[in-house]
Amino acid sequence: MAARSLLIVDTYYPAFLETFHEAHPELGDADYDEALATLMATYFGTSDFYSKNLRLLGHDAVDVIANDRVLQAKWAVAHKMALPTPSARQKLMRRIPHAARFMKEPSWILPLLARRIEEERPDVLYFQDIGLCEPWFIREVRPLVKLIVGQIACLPPAEHYLRSCDLILTSFPRFVDRFRSLGIGSEYLKIGFEPAVLDRLTALPHPYGAVFIGGFADVHSRGTALLEKVAAEIELDVWGYGAESLPAGSALRKRFHGEAWGLDMYNVLRNSKIAVNRHGIVSPENETFANNMRLYEATGVGAMLLTDEKDNLGELFDVGSEVVSYSDADDLIEKIRYYLVHDEERLAIARAGQERTLHSHTYLQRMKELEQIIEAYL
Repeated sequence: MAARSLLIVDTYYPAFLETFHEAHPELGDADYDEALATLMATYFGTSDFYSKNLRLLGHDAVDVIANDRVLQAKWAVAHKMALPTPSARQKLMRRIPHAARFMKEPSWILPLLARRIEEERPDVLYFQDIGLCEPWFIREVRPLVKLIVGQIACLPPAEHYLRSCDLILTSFPRFVDRFRSLGIGSEYLKIGFEPAVLDRLTALPHPYGAVFIGGFADVHSRGTALLEKVAAEIELDVWGYGAESLPAGSALRKRFHGEAWGLDMYNVLRNSKIAVNRHGIVSPENETFANNMRLYEATGVGAMLLTDEKDNLGELFDVGSEVVSYSDADDLIEKIRYYLVHDEERLAIARAGQERTLHSHTYLQRMKELEQIIEAYL
């Protein structure tokens, strides 16, 4: 593939960004590049795993965390711009009929992103958060780029967001068929693991037994009920978000340690004997597919992955020798108890799972797949 320029646009959870900037007051005096590098070093979400590996492949790839006001203000200052004022926003609105009712809050995000795209004019505008693909905004920036790509691994937004993109990438195979049936270009691209994480991990003298890290939102309600049953029977250390929604007497609350994002999450997994995984219900058509980041994060750092049974799990890992699956809460409880006392078997599975991830599921491999897809669509 010829060398391409890519602008990779993402958003982070506002609560995480607030915590990050509170923990790094020194960044107030830092320039944009230093502040961005510090944020990327937390390894939140996909961090710079796309851009770094695309650069290794010879492309010019840049990350934008579009909803980080601190970072974007620094970029604006460095480029002699300012965060769009209300009057500037209104000027933009007058040029784009009916845009105001589609505008996301905070209102500076898309106008500033438009300015950045106008300045950098990348070959590929790549949205990790397809929720930013407001049709009026895409119409505004479309003449400035060659290809607009949206990525999705959650419940799809309204169809007009999808149609704003030239290409939709997804790690749900059946979404590919759905989007293509609508006449929208779509390709399958799996999630991965970044081996650089391993250089930043630290070992605890006393590892955890079985752990769960995840959310407790409505999409996870069935999985939360399963975990409640497990936590009532055995010790399960829990981290995540949305725990305030759990009832006061929840068994999960008793072993809840707070949120764990980025490097903190990887360190918990690294220092755990068993990483319990369960999938939320994104859509009925994809319910039987194994597809979340924990599959690769847990195996990548060397924990034994104990995950719910899925039709395609055997395409990703050898079930039984690289990961272990469970069918229901009782099966999960039985397997946690078994593997916590059968160290040699557990360690062998953990090692094999890590070897498989580092051999078959790295972000460098995913970016090699991505560059072929992009070249075909360009």
